[in-house]
Amino acid sequence: MDFFEKELLEKALAQKFAFILVTVEDHVMTLTLNRPEKKNALHPHMIHEIAFALQYANQTKEIWVVMIRAAGDVFCSGADLKAFMGMVGEFDSSIPEAKGEVLLGELFGKTHKPIITLVEGRVMAGGFFFLTGAHYVVCNPEVTLDLPEVKRGLFPFQVMASLLEVMPKRIVIDWCIRGYNLGVQEAKNYGLITHIANQESAVQIANSIINDIKENSPTAIRHGLEALDAITQHESKHQYLMEMLQKTIGSKDGQEGLLAFRQKRKPEWTGE
Repeated sequence: MDFFEKELLEKALAQKFAFILVTVEDHVMTLTLNRPEKKNALHPHMIHEIAFALQYANQTKEIWVVMIRAAGDVFCSGADLKAFMGMVGEFDSSIPEAKGEVLLGELFGKTHKPIITLVEGRVMAGGFFFLTGAHYVVCNPEVTLDLPEVKRGLFPFQVMASLLEVMPKRIVIDWCIRGYNLGVQEAKNYGLITHIANQESAVQIANSIINDIKENSPTAIRHGLEALDAITQHESKHQYLMEMLQKTIGSKDGQEGLLAFRQKRKPEWTGE
C-alpha cells in the first residue's frame, strides 16, 4: 500500500484534512469521518484522506490499533454521487491525490493493524466497507443498516463482495436484491457485527478490546495480518466490480433511479 510518499507520511499528524480527523494516543490511531453535514457521504478526496491515514498507520510501528468513528448521527451514507459525477466542490486539504486508484474494499485489509469500527449512527451502501474491513465492530442497537442501491437503479457490487467475506451468501444476495433495513441483532447473528452496545458502554467495550490487543505482540499481529492479506488477495475482483458499478450508473435505469431519488419520486424502470 504505497499511495503516498514517505516524506509526507512522516508529517502525517501535521497535515490538514478536509473530511476526516486523525489523532494518535497510547498506540491507538482514531480516524473519525468528519462530514456530518453531508451524512459522512464518501467524497472522492475523502477516500484519498482515508487511504493516507491508513497507510500512515500501516507504516508506523508505534500504532498498534486503528479505531474508526464518525461525527454526527449518520455513520456513513455511502458514496457522494454528485461528487463522483464531477461536482466535487471546494475543500481545503493538504493531502494530495493518491498514486493509483483507491478501492475501499481492499484498503482495510492492507493496513495490517487490528481495526475496530464503532458504529453509533445509520450505515448505508458504501458505509459498510468500514464494517466489513474491520476486525471488530461495536454497534449501537438503535441504528439502521440499509442497502438502498437497487431502489435507485444501482447495485452494491463491491459492498456485496465485502459482505460475502463475513456473512452467509444467501443472506447477502437477498439483502442486495431487496434493499431492506437489516436489524442490528440479525447483523450480529450473521457475522457483520461483533458486539452490540448502547452509547454509554460502546466506548468502554472498544477500549476493553484495545487493552486486550495491547497485551500481545504488535509485531506478531502485524505479521499475521500481513499474511492474511497475502492469502486473500482480491484486487482484481474489486476493480471489476467498480467497472460494473460504472456500467450500471450509465444505464437508463441507473440514470432514472438517480433522477427519481433527487426528485423524491418513485422511479419508472424500463429494464434498459
